[in-house]
Amino acid sequence: MDERIRDHARTLVDWSARVERGDDVVVSVGEDAHDLAVAVCAELGERGASVVTTYASEELDRAYLRAHDGDFDASDAELALYERADVVLRLGGPRNTTAMADVSGDSQAAYARANQAAREARLDTRWVSTVHPTRALAQQAGMAFDEYRDFVYGAVLRDWESLAAEMAQLKELLDAGSEVRLVTERDAHPDTDLTMAVEGRVAVNSAASVAYDSHNLPSGEVFTAPFATEGEVFFDVPMTLQGRRVRNVWLSFESGEVVDFSAETNEDVLADVLDTDAGAKRLGELGVGMNRGIDRFTDNVLFDEKMGDTVHLALGRAYRSNFRDGEEDEANDSAVHVDMITDVSERSRIEIDGDVIQRNGRFRWEPGFETA
Repeated sequence: MDERIRDHARTLVDWSARVERGDDVVVSVGEDAHDLAVAVCAELGERGASVVTTYASEELDRAYLRAHDGDFDASDAELALYERADVVLRLGGPRNTTAMADVSGDSQAAYARANQAAREARLDTRWVSTVHPTRALAQQAGMAFDEYRDFVYGAVLRDWESLAAEMAQLKELLDAGSEVRLVTERDAHPDTDLTMAVEGRVAVNSAASVAYDSHNLPSGEVFTAPFATEGEVFFDVPMTLQGRRVRNVWLSFESGEVVDFSAETNEDVLADVLDTDAGAKRLGELGVGMNRGIDRFTDNVLFDEKMGDTVHLALGRAYRSNFRDGEEDEANDSAVHVDMITDVSERSRIEIDGDVIQRNGRFRWEPGFETA
């Protein structure tokens, strides 16, 4: 076994999930994540945790959803499993990244709504999602398999404490701020000029550990929960939604809600997302990527949204970690959380209360920051 797989497992169990003796741990294993699952279970055994493994396959999901009549009932068994768990580790490793391409958006949305209680119970655990490099993911990224493995471990096996210290600077600015403005000028596509209120919110320093209210490995972003969104935004980074490639998304906001939208390809997928419920038309997240170990787009949001020189916005559910104690009910509620990414490496700036804190992908504390 590649020693990096064991390093990945140790980072996941110790740094990310902070597993302790006696913890009840659910390990969700993707189709081709077997090697990582073996390493993770060995680490959990050494720490005296209790383990239940489940199998996660979009091909199984496809078979079930296409056969079902669409009138879904909530899974009491899944809900009970997560209600009793202390930790949930999700090990992604797909064989086919577009397995859900022929499942209707209505069916996927209905299934998500039916299982919202189980999803909320999972999110109340010390959950962490990661991915094992597979040939399907390498192909999706347009990379050779060995090249893709080097890329994944370069993003995962970081000095997370040092990165956390750097990202704390952005968290401090967002926590003290009232309004964020994102501006990007483009020649061939619509410009972005979007304002979002963040006053009273709590930004998360997402350093790949539950100790930082962070639940992805790799991570490397600072995110908050915006509201009162106004303006227009263009997302130029392609993404796969519901198993289909969506490109060049444009959204227009008024009074915090999407009032108009378009996409160059598969616009109907975007429409299905927006029609999921009332919360799907509002933003649940503003995230700024800061992991410079991620140096290219791979059509995998787990990596792409953490890349330096990017900003991502999510339609739908807001994370309760962005709210002060007792104010969690203010979080935008939805059965979906769909991230979309825009490249801010050129002709772009991020302002907080009128002060430019990033220009052309460089923060004001980084070498190369342009003051004007």
